[in-house]
Amino acid sequence: MASEESAASANPSDTLSALATGQYPPVDTTAAQLTVRAIVTGMILGGVLSLCNVYSGLLIGWGFNMSITAALLGFGFWQSLHLVLNSKEFGILENNINQTAASSAASISSAGLVAPIPALTMLTGYQFTWGVLAVWTFIITLCGIVVAIGLRRQMLIVDALPFPSGIATAETVKRMYARGSDAMSQVKMLLGGAAVAAVVKLLVTLIPIPKAAMPGALTATGAAAAAGARTITLKNLTFALDPSMLLAAVGAIIGMRAAASMMLGAIISWGILGPWILGLGWAAIGTDADGAVLVDAPWYGTTMKWLLWPGVSMMVSASLTSFAFSWRSVLAAIRGTGRDAETDDAEKINETDEVPRSYFLAGLGIVLVAATAAQMAFFGITWWTAIFGVLLTFLLAIVAARVSGETGVTPVGAMGKVTQLTFGIVSPGDATSNLMAANVTGGAASQCADLLHDMKTGLMIGASPRLQSFAQVFGALSGALVGCWAYLLIIPDPQNMLLTEEWPAPAVAAWKAVAEIFMTGIDAMPEGAINAIFIAGGVGIALAIAEKTLPKKLAQWTPSPSAMGLAFVIPAWNSMSMFFGAVVALLVTKYAETWSERFLIVLASGLIAGESLTGVGIAIQKVIANVAG
Repeated sequence: MASEESAASANPSDTLSALATGQYPPVDTTAAQLTVRAIVTGMILGGVLSLCNVYSGLLIGWGFNMSITAALLGFGFWQSLHLVLNSKEFGILENNINQTAASSAASISSAGLVAPIPALTMLTGYQFTWGVLAVWTFIITLCGIVVAIGLRRQMLIVDALPFPSGIATAETVKRMYARGSDAMSQVKMLLGGAAVAAVVKLLVTLIPIPKAAMPGALTATGAAAAAGARTITLKNLTFALDPSMLLAAVGAIIGMRAAASMMLGAIISWGILGPWILGLGWAAIGTDADGAVLVDAPWYGTTMKWLLWPGVSMMVSASLTSFAFSWRSVLAAIRGTGRDAETDDAEKINETDEVPRSYFLAGLGIVLVAATAAQMAFFGITWWTAIFGVLLTFLLAIVAARVSGETGVTPVGAMGKVTQLTFGIVSPGDATSNLMAANVTGGAASQCADLLHDMKTGLMIGASPRLQSFAQVFGALSGALVGCWAYLLIIPDPQNMLLTEEWPAPAVAAWKAVAEIFMTGIDAMPEGAINAIFIAGGVGIALAIAEKTLPKKLAQWTPSPSAMGLAFVIPAWNSMSMFFGAVVALLVTKYAETWSERFLIVLASGLIAGESLTGVGIAIQKVIANVAG
């Protein structure tokens, strides 16, 4: 699982069997769907949840599928009003519109806000205004929405791809309306988790509570000793206990394999390579403004400038290698071949409400012109380069959607890197076209897959795909307006605020590193980084091949190269917290299986939302205080 991609997962076979048992009452497909309250609820929830993904994306490089969270919150709000004020109940098809709009808005972070957009500012100094950024990200998401509309029948009906997140959402929503009291219990758990995480975040910030240093130190040698350091402590190497509920919750969601891989990556990078490169002088020790050694502080910034190169190399090589194993999916996506799957009654009903082909073709032309014009107007990219980038985007969005439909993981990073490498050849030395063309590809691929997962949910409950498409557009608008506002407010100075201890921004580091190579050449890299890139890249390729070729029982013990590479770029305490969360989740699942099935992911989602929203609020307060001061 690579950065920028969804950390949610589901078992499609288990969920399909649950739906097939007939334990849920049939859905009234004539009920209202695209109501004002459904759209407004989805836009508001999506706008709020977009803040969570912007925050977590800049912190750890991961975003989360918010469909189930939005469905639970929408159900809980309107069900409470029904019980208190006897208002009209919030129907299942209305809730589907709500979750569709909300998930579209929440995924706005993958339209570049946590990767190529800040990378462009860091490399070129380009300063986005809110209006430009909102229009730019909205156009990117529209590209993905239009492609998804055109792919719906082929991928959902003809090829009958599972789209696991869509199945999981459909199962949750049906169960929610079959067992309302159980759903309200999950809503309470979600809100309770959010409240706890918010309180902890406030206490840690206001008291403040420092990270607890791990005991232990190494004797400084070589360049580190010559620079005045007597020892290199584990705190200097970022090994500490971080009281972050969000990071532990992320560990619970991503599972033991990914979390253990990150812990292994942290030990190799910060525990072994860190002291070595400090001794060689390839990374500088941490000092204050007067040049005095920071004895009891992390040396994250100086050390990460070297470690990011092998880390990024491992993530990119593993991502592209894993993607290469999907060549059958790639060919199938391009050919668009398949045999019609058998359809149930719900599928036959909503097949009659497809988006007309003429509308799809018109939309395709509109987004081609809009995306081309935006690249030319905002970034000065030549017209032929812009058109080539958009056409490449259409192709790669199709490929990414199929891979996501089969595996549940959208290869946003891989799609972006393919475009970056392509434009590194087509337009060498041009960081702007390298990043922004890849931004269109990665963002459109993410939004395309997101809509198809939502349409899978709609297909299984008898919803209208045409109305879901409208909901997706409304949600994208909400996410662009709110998410871009939040990004600009909390990160007003990416060049000085990102790739720091507070905001590690690993996805930004990856995109920036690739663009930097084509912009400045390999001579600008720190000493020893080139060899590290080749070694780490080879490890990433080997582990990715092992993941795909070993028997399942052995493959599950193979370290995840994407997770390992990510650990090189973020502080070790992040990896430690996620590993702790994964261990707790494993124990809870083992000894309280029934409870964990009902509440574990819901609780983790609440913890993520609570800390994220509080963190955003604190960041905004700091900016306001600095301006006032």
